[in-house]
Amino acid sequence: MRIDVFTIFPQIVSDMGVLSILGRAQKEQVLDLRVHDLRMTATDPHRTVDDKPFGGGPGMIMKPEPVFGAVDAIDPPRPIVLMDPGGTRFDQAKANQLAGLDGFSLLCGRYEGVDERIRTNLVDEELSIGDFVLAGGEFAAMVVIEAVVRLVPGVLGNEVSTKDESFGDYLLEYPQWTRPSEFQGLTVPETLRSGNHPRVSQWRLAMAIARTARLRPDLLEQRGVSREELALLDEFNISIADRFVSE
Repeated sequence: MRIDVFTIFPQIVSDMGVLSILGRAQKEQVLDLRVHDLRMTATDPHRTVDDKPFGGGPGMIMKPEPVFGAVDAIDPPRPIVLMDPGGTRFDQAKANQLAGLDGFSLLCGRYEGVDERIRTNLVDEELSIGDFVLAGGEFAAMVVIEAVVRLVPGVLGNEVSTKDESFGDYLLEYPQWTRPSEFQGLTVPETLRSGNHPRVSQWRLAMAIARTARLRPDLLEQRGVSREELALLDEFNISIADRFVSE
């Protein structure tokens, strides 16, 4: 997968791109991460990429010329995605969608935003990682990159890792334990120590539903709980609100 990132701070993205799974993915040539300085085509002595907004107001706005120029010079893979607080909320479904592509590009905003011509005539879509504002899009871009790249076959080495985790099927991941089986009087649930793998799978599904109902009821309201799953919850003496049960 090829991912191009356009930013005025290329070193930040490059440094983060060699960490952990991203570094391994690049070393194994599963990921081709290319970072580009938005100042590359700026023609003035100061390599200016921002200017005051028309109509007045605080802060500075990213100029269209250097951004369009950088994209034209590189001809990066599409879609080009602008990281912006007003964009569509990035989630696991979007990560899966991007992971199915051969490549895409990310544009990191800065200052008070970008010239509207960038938004309407250059980028293909906009993404946000949440309802808050950062100083720029670099860290948001890295969130997207890691969430997507870990889904690319061959990156994690264990394909089950990406299928059986939070937000799959609108459920949070079930709780996990490891050795020792007893710690400070706290013990691992007996079901997990039984060696009965079909029963373990049933228990994990029940616990995932219960955990989602408690922590992210909005997800479970979208998904619903089937009558068969409700019966499974009853087997493990787990109760949830009636509103989650599918008709």
